Amino acid sequence: MSLIAAEGIDKEYQAGEVAVKALKGISFEIAPASFVSFIGPSGSGKTTLLNLIGCLDKPTKGQLKVADTDVLHLDRKQSASFRGSNIGFIFQDFNLIPVLTVYENIEYPLLMVQSAPSSERKKRVTALLDAVGMIDQKDKYPDQISGGQKQRVAIARALVTNPKLVLADEPTANLDHKTAYMVIELMKTMRNEFKTTFIFSTHDQKIVGEAEIIYMLEDGEMKGKEVKGGNNNG
Repeated sequence: MSLIAAEGIDKEYQAGEVAVKALKGISFEIAPASFVSFIGPSGSGKTTLLNLIGCLDKPTKGQLKVADTDVLHLDRKQSASFRGSNIGFIFQDFNLIPVLTVYENIEYPLLMVQSAPSSERKKRVTALLDAVGMIDQKDKYPDQISGGQKQRVAIARALVTNPKLVLADEPTANLDHKTAYMVIELMKTMRNEFKTTFIFSTHDQKIVGEAEIIYMLEDGEMKGKEVKGGNNNG
């Protein structure tokens, strides 16, 4: 069973009068509860591919299914609803809301996307605060905590909606070596506990070293795949 199935994906952008092909004939499958990394030089198509999987953009050509849904035929409103129900995002600059506390930042998707009742919100947020070791920091604001703590909050926020999939674009880029490893281990623990698939777009060799499946991209083409353990699908 595949959580994500892509077949013959092309993505073209218009740069003035020139058509730029960012992705060319990309095909792959990813199973549930995978720990996957897309790697490649800048301009290889990693972030473009992450945006397609995350329903932030649509392929020019090909087929793409995410969580048994043909995402190519979702309109803007349906795409937003699908993301809210199925996908969490982690960004390299954390994207926390500065005027909200740690607790409120994690709770935010439950208010904005899922309209969860108060008791359910409290239960989920508290459980994740505990899981990422931030329960004692819950009333602090983002500018009062470290980069590693911000990324832990971002991971909790990405997981609070119980997504099937978390997409992380260079999630350790702003972290020191020790903190980055701690964050990677935390994400692996979360994957094991919640059976969430994590997909990374990264240059960071720390993540590449820990990923179980690595897809190599170059000039918009899939150049290879390495399976080191865990799920072997696609």
